[in-house]
Amino acid sequence: MNVVRTIAALTLRESARRKVLRALAALTVVLLALSAWGFSRLAAENDFGTMTSGQARLVASQLLNLVMFGMSLIAALGTAFLAGPTVSGEVESGVALSMLARPVRRSAVLLGKWLGLVAFGSGFVVLAGLAQCVVVYLTVDYWPSQPVVALALLGAQTATLLTLGLLLSTVISPMASGVVAVGLFGATWIAGVVGGLGAAFGNDGVARVGTVSQILLPTDGLWRGAMYALQDPTAFAAFGAEMAGFPFLSAGPLSWAYLVWAALWIAMVWGLAALSFGRRDL
Repeated sequence: MNVVRTIAALTLRESARRKVLRALAALTVVLLALSAWGFSRLAAENDFGTMTSGQARLVASQLLNLVMFGMSLIAALGTAFLAGPTVSGEVESGVALSMLARPVRRSAVLLGKWLGLVAFGSGFVVLAGLAQCVVVYLTVDYWPSQPVVALALLGAQTATLLTLGLLLSTVISPMASGVVAVGLFGATWIAGVVGGLGAAFGNDGVARVGTVSQILLPTDGLWRGAMYALQDPTAFAAFGAEMAGFPFLSAGPLSWAYLVWAALWIAMVWGLAALSFGRRDL
C-alpha cells in the first residue's frame, strides 16, 4: 500500500504541474464568466416582469444543466488527455522501465496512478461544478435540489472516463487514447439523446439505443442522473412527457442497480487495464 500511496501522490503532483491543468482552469473560468453574464440577463428579464418566478426557476434549472454539460465536457477533454500519457507516454519515454526495474508490481503502479488521476479529475469537476452552482445562486437565486448527488455523479462520470482512458493507454499511443476516449464519450451522449427522442415518440427500438449505450459506457447514464439532481423537481411535469427527448431534461433519478453496474464497470475495465499493462513489453 505504501507504493500505491506514493505513486498516487506523485501522479497527483505531476497532474497539477501539467499544462493541461492551466488549459482546464482557463476554459472553466471563461465558462463561469459567460454563464454569470447569461444568468444575470435572465435575472433582469425576471425583474422586468416578462417571466413569472416559476418560469424563471424552470429556465434557470435547464440552463444550469446546459452549462454543467459544458463543464463535464471540459473535464472529459482534460481527464482523457491526462490518462493518455499515463502508461503509453511513460513506456515510450523509458520512465516506466526505470520504475518497474525495482521490485514493484505493475498493478500497484497502475492502481496508484489511477487513484491520483481520479482524485485530480473528480476533485476538479466537483469544485468547478460547485462554483457554477454558486454563480447561479448569486445571479438568479436558484439552488439545485440535490447538489451533493449531482456533484458526486459528475465525479463518478469523470472517474469512468479516466478508467477507460487508462485502459486505452495500455494498448495505443497517448494521443490516440485521448481521442478515442473523448469520441466514445460524445458518441454515448448522442446515443442517449437519440434514445430520449425514441422514448418521447414511443419508438421502443430507437429508445433502446440510449439504454444499450448507457450500459456499454455509463458516462451518459451518470450524466442524466446528475441532470435530474440539478434540475427543478417540477421541471419534467411542467414541460410534459413529450419533452422527454430534450437533451438537458432528465425524467428520473438513477436506480441503485444502475449505480452498482457503473461501479462494476469501472472495476472490470480497471482489471482489463491491469491485465493489459501486465502483459505489455517494456
